[in-house]
Amino acid sequence: MKKLTVAWVLLALTAVSCGEHRTKAARLMENYAEVTIPAPDLSDITDNGKEVLNLYRFAADEVDKIYWQQNFGDKASLLDALTDPAARQYAEINYGPWDRIDGKPFVNGYGAKPAGACFYPADLTEAEFSAYRNPDKMSPYTLIVRDGDSLKTVWYHDAYKESIDKIVDYLTAAADITIKPSVHDYLLKKAEGLKTDDYYASDKAWLEMTDSKMDLVIGPNEAVDDALYGVKNSYGAYVLLKNLKRTEELNALSARLPEFQQMLPGDPAYHQFVPGSESDIFSCNVIYYGGYTNAGFKVIAINFPYDAKVQEELGTRTILFDNIIREKFNRTVFPVGMTLFEGAYQAHLDASAFYWNIVFREIAKGLGVKETVNGKGTVAEALGNEALVFEKAKSNVLGTWLCAQEVSAHRISALIQRDDVLATFIANIIRSARFGTADPTGEANIAVYNYLMENGAMTRKASGKYAIDYEKTMECIETLGAEILRIQALGDIDAARAFVKKYCVVGPTIEADVVSLGLESIPVDIRFKYEK
Repeated sequence: MKKLTVAWVLLALTAVSCGEHRTKAARLMENYAEVTIPAPDLSDITDNGKEVLNLYRFAADEVDKIYWQQNFGDKASLLDALTDPAARQYAEINYGPWDRIDGKPFVNGYGAKPAGACFYPADLTEAEFSAYRNPDKMSPYTLIVRDGDSLKTVWYHDAYKESIDKIVDYLTAAADITIKPSVHDYLLKKAEGLKTDDYYASDKAWLEMTDSKMDLVIGPNEAVDDALYGVKNSYGAYVLLKNLKRTEELNALSARLPEFQQMLPGDPAYHQFVPGSESDIFSCNVIYYGGYTNAGFKVIAINFPYDAKVQEELGTRTILFDNIIREKFNRTVFPVGMTLFEGAYQAHLDASAFYWNIVFREIAKGLGVKETVNGKGTVAEALGNEALVFEKAKSNVLGTWLCAQEVSAHRISALIQRDDVLATFIANIIRSARFGTADPTGEANIAVYNYLMENGAMTRKASGKYAIDYEKTMECIETLGAEILRIQALGDIDAARAFVKKYCVVGPTIEADVVSLGLESIPVDIRFKYEK
């Protein structure tokens, strides 16, 4: 697939013409606006609670060490060899020498990133993997390594034992001093899950932990970095403080999840899954990111757990990261729309519309189809390496579709219109298309962008500015959402591959947008500085 390289060439030429002799890494650093995460207000947190937060942070730091091993290998071997401070910093942002925007190495001496990161031998062949009969090879929690002339599986808790033991100690210590029984139960079960790579009990305990002002989301949860088979999970961590007032407002939506599921477009046979009745929605501020969650593009909301059995029994928890959502809109989404939209459409860029789009995007993650309807197993198993792209595209388009429906029915308290929802959605799609095809998030947004353009929902004028047809946009996200659900429900891998081949392609309009946004010095995403 074509990569986003035009912008970097242009930026380099611009730097030289302006007499600026910055290194390549210094120019790349401009892709990420620095955001300060202020020291949290802990005035209503007990002394025990403050110590629990410290232990959460220590655990997240150990997760960071594990993720370096998963994504690259020996962190020190890379950073110690870099004499340019900007190159070191950019390597720390990307957790390795490969740029997460275009997938290419930015450090001399490194070739292409292995598709399987460090989850598999770099020289593993498909025939060799197919011939390997170990039933644990497709577990999200095992590494595949060479053992002489053979292959063997190594469970994560064995591969990363030193860090896992420390994390378990931190969680156990936090459980000992917390005054909340639900937190105590969750932390001990999470510790056990990390020791055994069995997270069923801890996932349930986490969903049942509703009375804590603080949260630690930790473990190997996302399979984004496995571009070989799409199954191996990366370690990440979030340390969070709950916004109690906004959480109360959001939780009113939780009871309506079955209703939202029935509202989804397309054949009802493709969305018969019934979300668990204990689903909830939290509003939080992020205190700290660790591991995968801190690499490259910053996550602004989550919907966990992914375990379909837990989702059916209890549901999911959606967590909105209020402080990060605000920073993303102000620093990336709004300036993208102001730069690339014609004047009439700029007025519909709205921070509240962005927030509610994210709310419903995360809700949509827990909706749709989890198991294929024709015996092909889970959607992830049936679609393999394409599953994550489809899941992200589904959540984006159906989340926006639901949000627009709710706004039109006046069931959202924010003073926004349907057209605000759609214009802000499109600005975010254009922004996210800059992530490139090296990441499933970028691929999904590029696919949505190309589908909208193909069907006339948005038009790029000769001026380089976009016009939006709101009615066609609604039609497109409904039609595309229904088609994604169909492919997922049928486990139609051929249709999935054909869709990716057609739509996950960086075309000339995206390249032109990247150039325009680069000239305006609009960052692709954000990076963090933590205030002590």
